[in-house]
Amino acid sequence: MTLALFHGKSALRPLWLATASLCALLASPALAQEPSESSPPAAPGTPDLQTPDVAPVVTDAPDSAAEDQIGFAADNLNYDSDTDVVVAEGNVAMNRDTISMRADKVTWNRKTGQVFAEGNVAIKNPEGDTAYGDKIELTDSLRDGVVENMLVVLDNGSRLAAVRGTRFDNGNIELENAAYTPCPVEDNEGCPKNPSWQVRAVKVLYDKAKNKVRYKGARIEIFGLPLIPLPGLSHPLNNEPSSGILVPEIRLDRSNGFEIAVPYYLRIAPDRDLTITPHIYTGAAPMIEGEARALTDIGSFRINGYATYGSLVPLTGEDPNSRKRFRGYLESAGKFQFDPRWSLTYSGRIATDRTFMRRYDISRDDRLRSTFEVERIGNQSYLSIAGWATQTLRRNDVQGQQPIALPVIDYRQRFDDPLFGGQFELQLNTLAIARTAGQDTQRAFAGARWDLRRLTGMGQEVTLTALVRGDVYHSDENLLTGIPGYRGKSGWQARGIAAVAADMRWPFVGEFLGGTQTLTPRIQFVATPPIENIDIPNEDSRAFDLEDSNLFAINRFNGYDRFEDGARVTYGLEWNFSRPGFNINSIVGQSYRLSNKPTLFPDGTGLTDRTSDIVGRTTVAYKDFLRFTHRYRLDKDSLAIRRNELDATIGSQSTYAVLGYSRLNRDILLLGEDLQDREEARVGGRVAVARNWSIFGSAIVDLTDQKDDPLSVADGFDPIRHRLGIAYDDECLSIALTWRRDYIDTGDARRGNSFSFRIAFRNLGF
Repeated sequence: MTLALFHGKSALRPLWLATASLCALLASPALAQEPSESSPPAAPGTPDLQTPDVAPVVTDAPDSAAEDQIGFAADNLNYDSDTDVVVAEGNVAMNRDTISMRADKVTWNRKTGQVFAEGNVAIKNPEGDTAYGDKIELTDSLRDGVVENMLVVLDNGSRLAAVRGTRFDNGNIELENAAYTPCPVEDNEGCPKNPSWQVRAVKVLYDKAKNKVRYKGARIEIFGLPLIPLPGLSHPLNNEPSSGILVPEIRLDRSNGFEIAVPYYLRIAPDRDLTITPHIYTGAAPMIEGEARALTDIGSFRINGYATYGSLVPLTGEDPNSRKRFRGYLESAGKFQFDPRWSLTYSGRIATDRTFMRRYDISRDDRLRSTFEVERIGNQSYLSIAGWATQTLRRNDVQGQQPIALPVIDYRQRFDDPLFGGQFELQLNTLAIARTAGQDTQRAFAGARWDLRRLTGMGQEVTLTALVRGDVYHSDENLLTGIPGYRGKSGWQARGIAAVAADMRWPFVGEFLGGTQTLTPRIQFVATPPIENIDIPNEDSRAFDLEDSNLFAINRFNGYDRFEDGARVTYGLEWNFSRPGFNINSIVGQSYRLSNKPTLFPDGTGLTDRTSDIVGRTTVAYKDFLRFTHRYRLDKDSLAIRRNELDATIGSQSTYAVLGYSRLNRDILLLGEDLQDREEARVGGRVAVARNWSIFGSAIVDLTDQKDDPLSVADGFDPIRHRLGIAYDDECLSIALTWRRDYIDTGDARRGNSFSFRIAFRNLGF
């Protein structure tokens, strides 16, 4: 039987408000704390978060013909004219304003205005959220009501349950003995399970006038255990972030003792926020941390800082009590897009001393770099105006020797070649470097480059290149630079650069072992007249080493201050094999200088003699399970390994190992370069030990000894740092306990053990 009835106010809309108004009770990303209140006794029974075995909401009821009507359908309909009571039974279905309801029985007293829905009640709104209840009672012209054993399942999977829910005449709502969770309540086999975490409360109160939800007797239960009390919990009822306390962080280490950090999130505006985090230690003075973020019409920026007043253990081992002072760290970064072509990017980092960041485990960087860059990117042009400065945190580095570059200007313009079909590029560049206690250098150059790429009828890829450049330099205080090869001559210097190159690659493709292999011989000729290099200061072409990435470069120096002259031929072979899920790529090559002119490359770089060392790289990948990369440089005479790097990742997302090994055996003079011999091993990984549980760890070992580096105090097997931990991760909860041990003292960043505990409730704002 179907008909339209219930003229006047709908019974469904207030009912849906009574249930779904609280669907977002924990949707804000932060929770405000109010003074705790005495909690009333809990309502009898326990809220059930499991979805009841209720038939889905049916849609047999017709659509309502008018706004004040309800489409109605039921197996049986009885009307008692004496009592003016309508009773619908059997698959009762109602539709109004895109809200649908089903129940076993609905009773409507037309005299009192009371509506009772009983038995497997389910209500669904247009957003896909569904509310369940055993019994729903609406009274007083349908403006207030009561729901027993309520469950609301949101479209995103979150669910809210309460033993009893009441909606009052003024629109306020009260839930008794309530629970909320965004976590699944069924396992992979569809069997019921307890959620990873849930919020339980004796009472949940919704104040319609203030649009705010308050809790009494709230707590977070993890795996069914009540672990975290939330006294005075409250928050606005909307989907926007709101101010409040975030999840605390807990640590224990040798330098600071026990640490607890309690972040407070302050929402200033929809596009601005501030997080303030006090850090309390048992072994150090308190520290305050702050982070501000803002989103503007043209970009965004972030400012983060730490500040404390405490003792500083100097690198020289002086009495720390004599060095109490303000200590801190400040960083900021942002990007602004003024129009489709112009943009500004900046990043700034500064610390009060060299050990602050290590002591408080903020970062292990040994240099802090601050930069800015204004860019204009056109269809055929590029302009960059930039600057940067560096703060060293290394023990033996002098801060006054660190460069400050301002400005760094680079302009490039491309033109099509109307004659041969190639492409021209014009480049203008200037750089000014200043040091407070070191060499100052200024540089400017103008250059032009022409490139032509063609494919021959036999499949060869030929690239022709020609370039010219004119440089002007000025420098002073050159003797303050420690390495003689970097100084150059003081005063004004000028030079001209010209080079021509021809590069040919000839790929051969064929079938091999059920896959495809490509064998590509490559040969390159480069000719450059003699160039004045030694008289020019070297600021950006330092620490050179021959490798596969620069083997075929026209100028194998990184940067502009050094340019390789003479004539040479470079030859190599690349091999690639691929089949579904498997790939091998390998390259090996060498170069030969055609002239006897002494090279400006220092000994140990691989390019000292006419014949270079042999360099190569091999990469092996098997699906998502294995990726292995090996880079090497072999001595041309003895085939001794001068550079050996291995990096491998093996395993799945849940169980994997990351391995690394680096060996740099340049056999170079101590003052010849600032890239000395090094040897290091790295290992890390994660092992899944059970569903959602894993063990993870990593370690770094310094294998350098005094044969490699005369300044090193290592014995050839010195652990630097390792960590070991256990973690739990599922769809809505992440827990990790980590033990880390440091083996090196750096001022007040002491060696020893540290422990950290991290917990994150996903889909909850803290």
